[in-house]
Amino acid sequence: MDLNALEDFQLVAAHGGFGRASRASGRSKATLSRRVADLEEALGIRLMERGARSLELTEAGQLLLSRTEGPMFEVAEAVAAARDGLATPRGRLRIAAPLLFGQLALGRLAAQFVAIYPEVQIEVAAEDRSVDLVDEHFDVAIRINPRKDSSLVGRCFAKDRLVLAAAPSVDMPKGRRIKPVPVPAVVMPTYRDGDVWSVRDGRLTVEPQPVLRLSSLLTVRDAIAAGAGAAMLPQSIIGKLLEKGELVTWGMVGDEVELWVLHTSRRLQSPKVRAFVAFMCAQYPSGSFVIES
Repeated sequence: MDLNALEDFQLVAAHGGFGRASRASGRSKATLSRRVADLEEALGIRLMERGARSLELTEAGQLLLSRTEGPMFEVAEAVAAARDGLATPRGRLRIAAPLLFGQLALGRLAAQFVAIYPEVQIEVAAEDRSVDLVDEHFDVAIRINPRKDSSLVGRCFAKDRLVLAAAPSVDMPKGRRIKPVPVPAVVMPTYRDGDVWSVRDGRLTVEPQPVLRLSSLLTVRDAIAAGAGAAMLPQSIIGKLLEKGELVTWGMVGDEVELWVLHTSRRLQSPKVRAFVAFMCAQYPSGSFVIES
């Protein structure tokens, strides 16, 4: 049974006719008459006797009206409450993020977000893998240089750069070098023997000579700050050390790194997701990802 047709029947019954119901609701008499007729057809019973100047409910119509007025009012209230409630960010928000971003930034950001939206409960999974948002029931994902994926949409909220850096005690090759220059280096497990690192302006290419292989960017940072060698690291995690002179930059490497907040769809986007995307973009007005401490 069409609940909208039942609602129209109640409207006409309450006003005692199609004309008065039309004037009260702003809907045409023809539409109201058709919807009531559709309801009668669906039920297989006559609900109203239509006279030239009056309208009377049949016994079946009176019974239907008496039994449905209360429940329909409750349904209308429930729908309105649902719409109002869903306009406010609330409920559990599951976020997938890379390990480093989760460790360095998401604790502070999550605390700020729930302070603004106290009816949201945040759950973060920080790990270096690309999760399936739908299958694994995540609402949003933070990704670095994400692949083009037609199933996900979102916004780039900040950018970072890779920097070739070392402590001042490590000799930086001088002048423009055409051939790779061997230098002591701290590398990640993804490093392959024979790889070279080139700065963007082409003035320097180094041939890393691994002295340490470490699995965390933060431990790589600490190792080169202690003078172990050179390394390629995000500017965001060494910016403060560069400012203090504890590290020096040998040059930028590669293109900018983009950080995106992604979700599954723009259509009927939930308020908690919409609020989180807007919040993330507002945190980095300069467009640069910077670690505060």
